[in-house]
This record gives sequence, C-alpha cells and structure tokens, in this order.
Amino acid sequence: LKVPDNISLLHLPPYCPELNPAENIWQYLRQNQLSNRIFESYDAIVDACCDAWNDLAAAPGLIRSIATRSWASINL
Repeated sequence: LKVPDNISLLHLPPYCPELNPAENIWQYLRQNQLSNRIFESYDAIVDACCDAWNDLAAAPGLIRSIATRSWASINL
C-alpha cells in the first residue's frame, strides 16, 4: 500500500467499541441472543448464531441504534 505523504495511518486497538461500532453489534448479540445457553452440538451453535444474526438483520432500526455515533454523523 502506497500511502500519500499527507495521510497518516492510525491502527485501531483490537477492541475499541467507540471507534468500531461493529464491536457493539457483537456485544448486543452475545448479551441478548447467545449468552447463558448450553449447546448440544456444533451445528446447534451455528444455528443459534445464524438465527441471532437473521433476527438482527431484520431490524435495521435496532442496528442503527446500536451502531450510530452522534459524533460521527454527517450533516448534509
């Protein structure tokens, strides 16, 4: 990657929910859909994760509320 002289790359820490809203999406899924459960098999884990993801994907307003940052809004 050739970076122009007028751009500085900053590496994000491994876990930084304020700078990476996807972290909050995973936290929501873990806390509300996938926690405190015992899975019978690997397939049960995959099915639970798929169901949780599909439920979340069907609620774009919820995703927006979890991932939106007031300081990152664009005023058009």
